[in-house]
Order: sequence, then structure tokens, then C-alpha cells
Amino acid sequence: MTPQPPPEPRNADGETRRVGVEIEFAGLPPQRTAELVQSLFGGEIEVLSPHRLKVVGGRWGAFGIELDTQYAHPDQEMMAAEAAIDSEWERMRREFHTRTREMIGDMVTGLVPTEIVCPPVPWDELDELDALFEALRQHGAKGSDASLLYGFGLHLNPEVPSLEVESLLAHLRAYLLTAAWLREQIHVDITREVLPHANPFPRAYALKILDPDYAPDLETLIADYLEDNPTRNRELDMLPPFAHLAPDFPHELLQNRLVKARPTFHYRLPNAQLSEPGWGAVTEWNRWLEVERLAATPGTLAERSAQFLARHRPSAPRRLLIRLRRWIAAR
Repeated sequence: MTPQPPPEPRNADGETRRVGVEIEFAGLPPQRTAELVQSLFGGEIEVLSPHRLKVVGGRWGAFGIELDTQYAHPDQEMMAAEAAIDSEWERMRREFHTRTREMIGDMVTGLVPTEIVCPPVPWDELDELDALFEALRQHGAKGSDASLLYGFGLHLNPEVPSLEVESLLAHLRAYLLTAAWLREQIHVDITREVLPHANPFPRAYALKILDPDYAPDLETLIADYLEDNPTRNRELDMLPPFAHLAPDFPHELLQNRLVKARPTFHYRLPNAQLSEPGWGAVTEWNRWLEVERLAATPGTLAERSAQFLARHRPSAPRRLLIRLRRWIAAR
């Protein structure tokens, strides 16, 4: 499958936009997965801990491979703090901690997914990355639909075409208006629907930002987002670009070590559809582009926003009643 071009194929620096890809699956442990990645894209395997590896120096950059649970890996902050104290007791504590985490990883292998975090890939080379998905299928990797216990997903991290607030808002609006279509096309796995990892946006937030009079500066856009979405678990997670643009913004979520500050959207909706021949990153990239195309057509975006508001905004008497109830509650 060929990756379709986005409306804005280059970033603000004139370089080809890149896309990060993350995939979760069962059936292959991290060591075998790292060997598979190395066989496809070259590089050298670095063992960071028994269940966390990297393949470095190959095509596009470093691939990260690990069991997707923090309890299978040594706590790096604790290890670094104790390494500063050179004593026999602290060395024993570090050894015990490392061995315990290794044992936990051994026990949960097959129960928690292996995750591959791919390096950023130019959008027009995503079809070459799809060789990885075919190889995973051939080597027995299991995706979302292999078990009701598998709420596995594929995440795309498309580099934003612009860091201007108007562009970020346009893409947020376009996503809200496209989300139902995306869910229908993807057939989001029932287990992933139940789990909180890719929750839809609240209706109140959609009504707020689709209002034609909503024209925030960056600080207001971030504050409003966090007020209605105080979580990483949104189908389109905007925390990475917000943390990149406003690293000192006073909110605990933007300081969370799990939030990777970077100039990308974090699109979390797709299943890991490894049982489907031909499925891969290109399939989900081409679907995602419906969002970018809508964001790039202001007239259509405004028209569809107005239609959404007409269907979902409360009537004038209802809005008056809501305000009255809020006033009474505040008293």
C-alpha cells in the first residue's frame, strides 16, 4: 500500500514531515523481536535490561523494544540514586532490585504486550516500514483481535505541520469532527473500547472549541484542554506538542515523565490489526489524513463545525437553565 501525501508534506523548516509509530502485540518476546528488527533494518542490538532492548545504528535511527510494563524493568531513578552511594549494602540492594524486576518480566511475558517504538520515519517511506508488520505476522505476533484480553493498539505520532496555535486548533477541531468516521473505519476492538487508553473527547469540550468565536492564544488552548481532558488517555493525545511548546506550563500532567515532549500529535485510536494481511502503518496513516485534509480546508471545517453545533448544542432555554443551576450551586 502506498502512503498518501498530506496537505502539508513538509514541516516549518521545509523538511519532509516524519511519523513515529508504536505497536503492541503478544507472541514474541523482546529479544526475538529485536533480532527481527535488526534483520530487517540493520543496526546493533543493545540490551538495556533483560526485557528492554534497543536496535541502534540502522535504518532511520533507534528502535526501542520492551515489555510494556514498568515493573519488568529496573527503576532508573532509584538505580542512579543508589549508584551514587558506593557501599556493599547499596550494591546488594541494586542487585536484588534488578533480579526481582527480571523475574517479574519473565513471569508476565506472554501476559503483557511487547512494544516496539519505531524511530521517526519520513511519511513517504512508511510503506518500507510496513515490512516490519508483515514479518511480525509471519513470526507469530498476535494483535488486538487474537484474544479478548488483548487491548493492543498502534499509535501514530505525525510531526505537526505547524506549531502555530491556529494550526493546532484546526487539527483538534478536524479530529473531533472526524472521530466517529475513524472509529467506524477502524472497528475499534471491544476490549480497547472498554479500556481507558483511547477515550473520546467530552461533548462539552467539543462544543467549546468548535464555537466559531473560540480564538485562544496558546496558553488558553492548553489550559482549556487540560481542564476538560486531565488525562493522557485520549484518542488524540495533545500533551506531547503542548509539553514541547510550553515546558514550564504549571500542570502536573505536562511534567509527567510518561509524557514525551515532542512536536507531534499522538494518535492512539487504531487497533493492532496484525491478523489482517496488508495492514500496517500506511493503512492508519492514510485514514489519519482525513483529519489533516479537513484541517487544511477552513471553509469546510467551519461548515461542519456549524452543523455539529446545530445538532448538539443545547437550545437557548436549556442554556439559560444550565446557567441558572450553576449560579444557584455557586451560591
